[in-house]
Amino acid sequence: MLRGPAGAWAVLGPLLWGCGLALLQGGMLYPRESRSRERKELDGLWRFRADFSDNRRQGFEQQWYRAPLRESGPTLDMPVPSSFNDVGQDGQLRSFVGWVWYEREITLPQRWSEDLGMRVVLRIGSAHYYAIVWVNGVHVVEHEGGHLPFEADVSKLVQSGPLSSCRITIAINNTLSPHTLPPGTILYKTDPSKYPKGYFVQDTKFDFFNYAGLHRSVLLYTTPTTYIDDITVTTDVDQDIGLVNYQIVVQGSDHFQLDVCLLDEEGKVVAKGAGAQGQLQVPSAHLWWPYLMHEHPAYLYSLEVKLTAQTAVGPVSDFYTLPVGIRTVAVTESQFLINGKPFYFHGVNKHEDADIRGKGFDWPLLVKDFNLLRWLGANAFRTSHYPYAEEVLQLCDRYGIVVIDESPGVGIMLVESFSNVSLQHHLQVMEEMIRRDKNHPAVVMWSVANEPASSLKPAGYYFKTLIAHTKALDPSRPVTFVTNTKYDADLGAPYVDVICVNSYYSWYHDYGHMEVIQLQLATQFENWYEAYQKPIIQSEYGADAIAGFHQDPPLMFSEEYQKGLLEQYHVVLDQKRKEYVVGELIWNFADFMTDQLPGRMIGNRKGIFTRQRQPKSAAFLLRERYWKLANETRYHWSAVKSQCVGSSLFTV
Repeated sequence: MLRGPAGAWAVLGPLLWGCGLALLQGGMLYPRESRSRERKELDGLWRFRADFSDNRRQGFEQQWYRAPLRESGPTLDMPVPSSFNDVGQDGQLRSFVGWVWYEREITLPQRWSEDLGMRVVLRIGSAHYYAIVWVNGVHVVEHEGGHLPFEADVSKLVQSGPLSSCRITIAINNTLSPHTLPPGTILYKTDPSKYPKGYFVQDTKFDFFNYAGLHRSVLLYTTPTTYIDDITVTTDVDQDIGLVNYQIVVQGSDHFQLDVCLLDEEGKVVAKGAGAQGQLQVPSAHLWWPYLMHEHPAYLYSLEVKLTAQTAVGPVSDFYTLPVGIRTVAVTESQFLINGKPFYFHGVNKHEDADIRGKGFDWPLLVKDFNLLRWLGANAFRTSHYPYAEEVLQLCDRYGIVVIDESPGVGIMLVESFSNVSLQHHLQVMEEMIRRDKNHPAVVMWSVANEPASSLKPAGYYFKTLIAHTKALDPSRPVTFVTNTKYDADLGAPYVDVICVNSYYSWYHDYGHMEVIQLQLATQFENWYEAYQKPIIQSEYGADAIAGFHQDPPLMFSEEYQKGLLEQYHVVLDQKRKEYVVGELIWNFADFMTDQLPGRMIGNRKGIFTRQRQPKSAAFLLRERYWKLANETRYHWSAVKSQCVGSSLFTV
């Protein structure tokens, strides 16, 4: 991601991202209300049933989607968004593998069903893992993969005649195969002396629970029949002039006019443009800076797009507003640069995981997590190990929290998972992920996978192809994957821009011997840098600690051991960050649920916060460290304090 002078980028930049955009078909703009658009959220209680038949196919054999679900048998109330696993008291449902069915009947506004100039779209924020959707018994869309949204234009169905209600049915299958992301296998237990006939379990190679269901909002939204389908924005800086390159895709008509204006935070127009593609120049631009890197971080402009078209039924207008942060990202042999200044990632890895709701989106929990991140002084996190909800990235944009945006490529351990079938699906997932997240200034790097078996022979071609495709889709950001393979055996590392390495010294080996950490960690960094001459992020490190367990001298699983292990890592990180280490991300922000294993006591306990978001001793250690690191950034500390008088967020 090395760039030449900003002036050259001003010319070449639009050409590069224009080529990348050509590879993406169809937009996935976040459904915002505007003068021309409405939205109707369908969150709440849905009817629900798991298909416990032996082949899990009874729902299709009996065509449950053709009539209200209650007519084919008993149903449960299921909140959306949520995972279905932990809501009830049925142990069978918690570990269920196969098809589950959701249904919701809604009443549409009269104008939605009568106005033929209006387009009605059904959007599912995330359905894990494979989903089939019907509206009033009519098949409308299928989608493979959790964590990313998909849509269906249902205008013809809801405008086909007078409708008092609309029935939405969604069947979801959480079964994982060697070719899904993440992969998994079904293990059939055939010993009749141990297992009943037809007994099977889902086996995975990742360390978090395979929660399933409708994890994010389901909603309906409207647009005109001629509408703004997609907007792509990239930014750069030429001296003090901010450059906003935009490209807009319109669907429904070839005869239209586009007007674009950029507004600052006070609502003042700072630049105007016209047409489907162009560049806006912003003199004395306010740049988007990460949290604690500038006295005014996370500055967002608003790009207002107005579409005017002439149609058979008369003039049509569509409006869409996109938040825009002007910033640059670049990588050298030893630095990660944001706006030309060295940036050091000091933050966390996270999971979308909480009591009862599982991976279901929850606003209070999200705001609590961001308050904890700011309390810590964390400036970054990785979306381990899948794309998070769009609302998460929106808050990152607003608060200046930098994001390494990771695909669901976790647990890729089998040779079959490096096949062409798997690769094709992985390429598609990256397209969907970039289509959704490309405009977020907080997203500074793509991660295509976590801890794959990258020493296997097929891994070289797999990651060469995957990373090249990701770079073609978005030339403006560096690309990485997170490895735990040895530096001299990793066949994918030659293709990344930044080395992200996970290590758990004195935890998964040399148990209890913290005295070896400094030597082993220093050797790790030196080997990787000598081999690749690329900046390095310690993308995971940590130890389990059960809140309230104390031992002195420290013993494993005590809070003292977790804290002591982190301190040993920090000694080496402080040495190497002066050279080529550009970040440290603790594993993990909070305790999270896993499969049941002898080494997991109701989940993974490596969080510095409990699953209920209460701090362990390590949280206070990291808070002191992160604020010290923030104090070393480019701007004067007093400037921050003057902006936040009385705020406990800025008191250490």
